[in-house]
Amino acid sequence: MRPSAVRILIAPIVCLCVAAACSIYGQIPAATLAQANTYLQAGEADKALALLTPLPSAGAGAAQAQNLLCRVRFTLQQWSQAAAECQLSVNLDGQNSDYHMWFGRVLGQQASHVNFLSAYGIAKHSLSEMQTAVKLNPQNGPALSDLGDYYARAPGIAGGGTDKAQAIAVQLDKVDSARAQQLRGDIAMAKKDYVTAENNYRQAIVVSHAPADLWTVLADFYRGRQRWTDFDTAIQNCISAAAKDNDSSIALYDGAGVLMASHRNPALAATMLQNYLASSSITEEGPAFIAHIRLGRLKQQLGDATGANSQLSAAAAMAREFNPSQDSAN
Repeated sequence: MRPSAVRILIAPIVCLCVAAACSIYGQIPAATLAQANTYLQAGEADKALALLTPLPSAGAGAAQAQNLLCRVRFTLQQWSQAAAECQLSVNLDGQNSDYHMWFGRVLGQQASHVNFLSAYGIAKHSLSEMQTAVKLNPQNGPALSDLGDYYARAPGIAGGGTDKAQAIAVQLDKVDSARAQQLRGDIAMAKKDYVTAENNYRQAIVVSHAPADLWTVLADFYRGRQRWTDFDTAIQNCISAAAKDNDSSIALYDGAGVLMASHRNPALAATMLQNYLASSSITEEGPAFIAHIRLGRLKQQLGDATGANSQLSAAAAMAREFNPSQDSAN
């Protein structure tokens, strides 16, 4: 059913009223921030932007609002705008580990999309933000993983080094043993020690309480080594593990992405994306509008032009500012 003209008009009016109330009372209601996060997790980028953009950039709740806005821009792959929003969030609350973590992530993406001369300075800033995130909260597992991954992959001139990454893996052992083993696998990959890398990735699966997404890491390893029988087994194990854990649907999104990168079994990739979109645990890590775009591309490959157009329309309704050509799986 098409939305009525009244409903179309009311949505922006509600957002303006929220913004006006924030200006009057000097703080952003927790319910507004919670709703914005709900939109973000659901992949409803347009709705999240409509709610967050008019909000004040100072006062109680402003740092969280700027962080949410940064993350919405992150899903839209608008790196410069996302960086500006994340900069505001850390300016407003410099003691929040997660805000620095997200700023580091955004800067890392921004560095990979600019020329070499610009990339060096941005990458160093990214490293500084990651280090700050870990310093503020040494128990922040995702922040430790980000920092360790940077050390493992970056050249020494940009602050990288596998010895530094190994030290982070030791820290991670006390916080999240599965992440620690995955990082050790990444370190081994940086050294081109593929036997050790495989063993570490497998050990990460063994010690994890939610191994579904780690099976996609192993599958991607096998893709790089062109070990297709092992690859197919890892994908099937990912699907089985995700079916046992309602909170692991992101593995279906990631697994479909690995399948698409391998140019294998588009029908299975399409099924995985359909199941992800039908799940109750869609997350910003796998933006729903990108899932629709990828599913549309797969349906086109499978000869379902009508289904493909339907998926692209669904994506456009959620994120008008995202061009399907931006998708890395394109």
